[in-house]
Amino acid sequence: MKLYTFPEAPSPRRVHLFLAEKGLSPEQVFVDMRKGEHLTDDFAAIHADCTLPVLELDDGTRLSSCAAICRHLESVQPEPALLGATPEARARIDDRDRWVEMNGMLAVMEGFRNSLKGFKDHALPGRRPVAQIPELAERGRRRFDWFMQDLDGMLADHDHVAGDGFSVADITALVTIDFGLRGMKMQMPDNAGALRAWHERVSTRPSVRQG
Repeated sequence: MKLYTFPEAPSPRRVHLFLAEKGLSPEQVFVDMRKGEHLTDDFAAIHADCTLPVLELDDGTRLSSCAAICRHLESVQPEPALLGATPEARARIDDRDRWVEMNGMLAVMEGFRNSLKGFKDHALPGRRPVAQIPELAERGRRRFDWFMQDLDGMLADHDHVAGDGFSVADITALVTIDFGLRGMKMQMPDNAGALRAWHERVSTRPSVRQG
């Protein structure tokens, strides 16, 4: 396996944390997004959407979504079971992970890409020019705040995002929270005690600390 990556970016970080939890270390090819290397013709020949990460399998197949990459890695190394050990757990984790992506990660990307000067004409991933829309930046900030409040409510009765055990949904949520707070210079809601406790607890995991 070969992983094309830029570990500082949120989507690659999700895969790196998953790999660390699994104890897997595939070959890595560093693609510097700060220098725009993911937008070059060379990388477009590898992945036409020009996004990271990309996992290249031994047969040449290339996977570009975090969900697909993590599912493949889980099949390679089933333990610990981060996608669920039973049909019920797998469905619950898939559901929560998707919820985090839709309500959290996409909100952060909306706010981040539509506000930073470095993303001028790149408000959406890829090489096609897409203008920034300031109103979307503000909407992204509001959505991220709502996401944190809703996630706090979910964590009030559970130790983890998809129940009582650590899963890929926690990885996606952690990366989303860290990226949103840093990238949009926001803070957790003052009354989000359960969210703060979860964040502190998950941030002490060896996979997170080493990353």
